[in-house]
Amino acid sequence: MKPEKLTHLDSSGEARMVDVGEKDSTRRVARAGARIRMGPETREQITGETNPKGAVLATARLAGIQAAKRTSDLIPLCHPLPLEHAEITFSWESEGGDALLLVEAGVTVTARTGVEMEALTAVSVAALTIYDMCKAIDRGMAIEEIRLLEKSGGRSGHWKLEG
Repeated sequence: MKPEKLTHLDSSGEARMVDVGEKDSTRRVARAGARIRMGPETREQITGETNPKGAVLATARLAGIQAAKRTSDLIPLCHPLPLEHAEITFSWESEGGDALLLVEAGVTVTARTGVEMEALTAVSVAALTIYDMCKAIDRGMAIEEIRLLEKSGGRSGHWKLEG
């Protein structure tokens, strides 16, 4: 397999913003995920909506959507994109006595560049918001496996995480 060229570096190795002016504008979708490992008592507080700071998941959902919209302000070489849709969803699993909160972001745009960074930023900020709102009762929470799950659109086409 031929190694890919790092597009954010110029010929002398300096950082640069990629010129997407010649690319076609296409519908692009990205999904990213993260999980937060926590104690069962923390899950109870979140699902029972008894957290003194308020509705944890509703707040995290808003934070994630806002983060997707502001990604180009946070990641230096990202293009600002006119997002058409951003959503954050949550689901629960258990593993070895721990509660696992799965956070997923889906982001859509019609543009000349993809929305992978927007989806990754959205799940990261949503997870950090959950940590912030619950840290008083569970400082041992762990944010794990922030990763791209799927993307489509553009020249590279469709990609989906195996497994």
